[in-house]
Amino acid sequence: MADTPLVAIVRPVADLRTTVSAWKRQGFTVGFVPTMGALHDGHLALVREAKERADRVVASVFVNPTQFAAHEDLGAYPRQEGRDAELLAEAGCDLMFAPSVEEMYRPDATTTISVGAPAEGLEGAFRPQMFGGVALVVSKLLNQVQPDVAVFGEKDFQQLIVVRRLVRDLDIPTEIIGLPTIRDGHGLALSSRNAYLSEADLAVARRLNGILAEAGAKAALGDPVAPLEAEAAQALLAAGFDSVDYVAIRRTDDLSAFETVADAPARVLAAAKIGRTRLIDNMAV
Repeated sequence: MADTPLVAIVRPVADLRTTVSAWKRQGFTVGFVPTMGALHDGHLALVREAKERADRVVASVFVNPTQFAAHEDLGAYPRQEGRDAELLAEAGCDLMFAPSVEEMYRPDATTTISVGAPAEGLEGAFRPQMFGGVALVVSKLLNQVQPDVAVFGEKDFQQLIVVRRLVRDLDIPTEIIGLPTIRDGHGLALSSRNAYLSEADLAVARRLNGILAEAGAKAALGDPVAPLEAEAAQALLAAGFDSVDYVAIRRTDDLSAFETVADAPARVLAAAKIGRTRLIDNMAV
C-alpha cells in the first residue's frame, strides 16, 4: 500500500513567513484557503481550486475563538488535525498553518475590526460577535500568508461578502475567489456541523435546499419577496426544523433588501436549527 502523503505543518508565524518568502523568491504564486479544520470535501474543493490558480497553496487550520459567543460550540467544535493534514496532502496542499491561540492573539492585544453594512442583519443579527471575529482573523491571516489569491466557499455567503469588502476597504492585494457550495447527493450543503446530525435529522436537513430553491424560483418570476420569505420559513418548520432564524432574499452584491427581484442579481439565504445544530445555506435566484 502506498504511503500516506504528507503535508508540511508550521505553527509559528515566523516559520510560515520564512517558507512563503522562499517560494516568492523563486517566483512562485501563492494561494490560500483558511479553514477551522474538521475538513470535508467542500474544504478540499477550495484547496484544489487554489492549486489551479497558484503554484503553491497554504491552508490554515485554526478554530478562531473571536467569532464564537460564550454560549456557542467553541469547545465542542470538531478537531481532527492529523486527519486534516492527510486530507490536505491528498488535495495537493503544500503547507498547513496550524497556529495556537496564543500565537494568533497576544494576551494584551486590543485591536478590533468593524466591517459595517455587509455584516449587519442575517448572521450578524443572530451572531453579533461573529463578523468582527471573522474580519480580525482573516485580516491577520492574509497579512501573515500574503497570498496572491484566497479561496472561500459560497456556503458562508455573507462571510464571503464581508471578506470582499474588507479586502477592498483595507487595500489588501489578494484576489478573493468564491467557490460554489459543495453538496451531498441529496443537495445538503457540506458542513463540519453535519457531523452532529442523526439519520433522522439528516432527512430533515436535506429538505432545506429544495425549499430555498422553490422560494428563489418564485422570486425570479417577480413574486413579492416578503411573503416568499415567510412562506419558506413556514415550509422549513413543516419539514421538521425546530426553529428558523431567517429566510431572506437579498441583492447578491451587498445583501441589501428589496421588495421584488428586478434587474439586480439576488440570493436566497437561510439559517435554521435541528435540535442544537444550526445549519445555513443559500443559493442564487
